[in-house]
Amino acid sequence: MRESRRIKRMGRNKRSIPGLNLTPLVDVFTILVFFLLFHSSGGDILETPKQIKLPVSAIETKPRETVVIMVSPEVVLVQGEAVINTPQLLDDRIRTVHGITQRLKHLERNIIGISTKTIAESREITLLADKTIPFKVLKKIMSTCTDSGYGRISLAVIQKTAQL
Repeated sequence: MRESRRIKRMGRNKRSIPGLNLTPLVDVFTILVFFLLFHSSGGDILETPKQIKLPVSAIETKPRETVVIMVSPEVVLVQGEAVINTPQLLDDRIRTVHGITQRLKHLERNIIGISTKTIAESREITLLADKTIPFKVLKKIMSTCTDSGYGRISLAVIQKTAQL
C-alpha cells in the first residue's frame, strides 16, 4: 500500500522535533539571579554613598521616603544635587544655607510623579552626614530646613546588629 503525502509529511515532522533548547532557559535564570541580587538589599530605602561614613546606632524603625540631604566632607547634596561646599559651612558668619532653601523650594514646585509628590508633601528630611562633620555644620543645615517648613528631621545611622 502506498503512503499518502500527509502521512509522509507527518512522519518527517515527527522525526525532526529537536531536543529541549536550554539557552533561553539559562538566559532567563541569569536575569532572575541578577534581579534578585540587585533587589535583595533587605528593604533598605536609603543607599549610603561610599564617601560618607555614617555613625552606628541601635535603631528600631526603618527610614521612610523623604527628602535626602547628604553631607560629605567635601559637599552638601540635596536630593543628589550639590548646593554648597561643606568647608564653607564652617564659617560662623553663615547662619542659614540659601542653597538648601532654594533647592527645597525647587523640589516643592517641580513634582514629577507620585513618589515625588509623597516626598514633597511629607515635609520630612533625612540627613545623611559623615561622622566626621562637626555638629555646628549639621545645626546650620537643620535650622535651614526648619526655616523652610520641614519640621521633621531624621539623622541616618547604620543599624547595629542585635547581640543574642
